[in-house]
Amino acid sequence: MRTVHGVNPVRELLRAGGDAAELWVAEGAERGRLAEILRLAREGGVRLKEAPRQKLDRLAGTDRHQGVVAVVADYRYREVEDLREGARGRGEPPLLVLLDGIEDPQNLGAIIRSAHALGAHGVVIPKDRAAGITATAAKASAGAVEHCPVARVTNIAQAMEAMKESGIWTVGLAADGKGEIASVDLAIPTALVVGGEGQGLRRLVRERCDHVVRIPMSGEIGSLNASTSAAICLYEAARQRARSRGG
Repeated sequence: MRTVHGVNPVRELLRAGGDAAELWVAEGAERGRLAEILRLAREGGVRLKEAPRQKLDRLAGTDRHQGVVAVVADYRYREVEDLREGARGRGEPPLLVLLDGIEDPQNLGAIIRSAHALGAHGVVIPKDRAAGITATAAKASAGAVEHCPVARVTNIAQAMEAMKESGIWTVGLAADGKGEIASVDLAIPTALVVGGEGQGLRRLVRERCDHVVRIPMSGEIGSLNASTSAAICLYEAARQRARSRGG
């Protein structure tokens, strides 16, 4: 079992029909802002419990739970094919985000939030030496993790090869990329590949990218963090796709 905490993450969990076993509410918590959560919980048959904030602190592993914690089943990771099927179901060319070793769960959550908001069909992460879906990642995603599917694979480089065989182009992000992100067609089936904090793309992953591009920058700082870079490139993909549809 795992926990999800915070008003937005818990609300999105319940709205998405997540398998919540219990919902804990802090004694004295303002019920007005929790009204929708409490309604969804009752409609979903979720057991409601009230306890001192200290109990919720222990459940969530933090005191930043906003007075509400849900106890749910472990996160169900998808297969990459599920993500492609989601794109087919929407009648759109796949847009995936591959993360090559993101270790900070807050970065992971922020990327999932941007991926969902900007039309990506899912996020792919490695099983080892990388952040997974935890309460921290779910809260950082503001609940987007309940709507944006996440697949977990043994080897990112091998997953890229399989994607390329299925017609998906892989576009890596690096500060020293040869071209700018806007120079690449992102309206076709695309997987954006984002490197880990500090080290960026690993050599084997970078070598397998069809394109390695950079974000044009004019300031004194030479790079952006992973979640910001992903958001900028996802926006560019959304812009190009809207234009290709005549939007």
